[in-house]
Amino acid sequence: MSSSDEISRDLQSIRLAHWGRVVPANGVIPYVVVDPEGRPVEPIRRFLRDFVARGHSAGSVRSYAFDLHRWWRFLHVIDVPWDKATSAEVRDFVLWMGQAKKQRRAPRTKSAATAGQVNPITRKQYPGDGYGARTIRHSNAVLRCFYEFVIDAGEGPLVNPVRRDRGRRGRANVHHNPLEPFRPEGRLRYNPKVPRQRPRAMPDERWVDLFAAMRSNRDRAILALAVSTAARASELLGIRAADVDWGDQLVQVRRKGTGAQQWLPASAESFIWLRLYLDELKDLGPNDPVWWTLRRRTKPGEDLTRRPLNYDALRAVLRRSNDTLGTNWTMHDLRHTSALRMVRSQKLSLRDVQVILGHAHLATTQVYLVEDDDEVLRRVHRYLADRKEAAAAPKPVAVGYDADDLAVLLGGVAL
Repeated sequence: MSSSDEISRDLQSIRLAHWGRVVPANGVIPYVVVDPEGRPVEPIRRFLRDFVARGHSAGSVRSYAFDLHRWWRFLHVIDVPWDKATSAEVRDFVLWMGQAKKQRRAPRTKSAATAGQVNPITRKQYPGDGYGARTIRHSNAVLRCFYEFVIDAGEGPLVNPVRRDRGRRGRANVHHNPLEPFRPEGRLRYNPKVPRQRPRAMPDERWVDLFAAMRSNRDRAILALAVSTAARASELLGIRAADVDWGDQLVQVRRKGTGAQQWLPASAESFIWLRLYLDELKDLGPNDPVWWTLRRRTKPGEDLTRRPLNYDALRAVLRRSNDTLGTNWTMHDLRHTSALRMVRSQKLSLRDVQVILGHAHLATTQVYLVEDDDEVLRRVHRYLADRKEAAAAPKPVAVGYDADDLAVLLGGVAL
């Protein structure tokens, strides 16, 4: 049997080789995958060039480059050329990712003790050492898109190795109702199932603790803006001085993905902390970023230099606070908290919330209509406490009877 379907691979023994890497690049392509000699991998470079031309952001290019780099390393270990890969290789790749542990440049130290566990305070799970179902699904989508590109260009295999599983329902959208959205034309065959996660709001008392753990007016301003505007962390970090409207208490963000500019209302408290922080900066031009940090000294005696705050530095701020509180909150938890607060207020329509969150489809916003488990638990606790108080309270005597006489007659105490 020469078919690759008959090849039995010991997937548990596979360890990806240190082949090539993803590096930043100068030019229109922000990231490229290079081989061990430092030369760009041409099929990936051409695909990423087309990917950039379709309007995708640098972050998406970086993500796709890492997924393709992992696929190339896997093919290198099993000794299969990229243009000879079949659905059998994709199947084995998915099976390998489902049981493999991520390879790290440096071993985990402090976080190794909590990997995959659930935090007792936030009830959120810590990141594990393996590849999650969403990571595998994203990898399959990237490979599907890559092979579609090379097949259209007349390269690679004749059939896309990342196949769709159309099932027995016939051709998709054959009787499509124009008033309803199109359904996908079959799921990818080896996509793992993803457990449905419900967004959860941060309890008010936990929000107070997290806010109190901030060490500077800058950090307090960022958190206050995040929990009132529901903006993503990357959108908040892109705010410039000209994007702040002090009179109407608005901030302008650039939406993730589309890059569209949108004004968002913020709370008065967040503007107070923002004013206190900006007073410390003094010299800030209209086109300068709002958020700055001090760069560490690289040489003894070197002065501290100021540079824009990036996402890694913001994560470090939350990591210090989480270490103090024993929690594992993230900036995206503040977005969920803000969205759920707006929905529960019953003063805003779902369409209003959709606009503030920047969702393209109303169906994406509808996930916030699902009742939060923590809120349900709190209501049930109140219900049980009310029942206990009702059972402990004595029932009033009927009209016409004396409470003291009934107490003597029944051997009780006077009410």
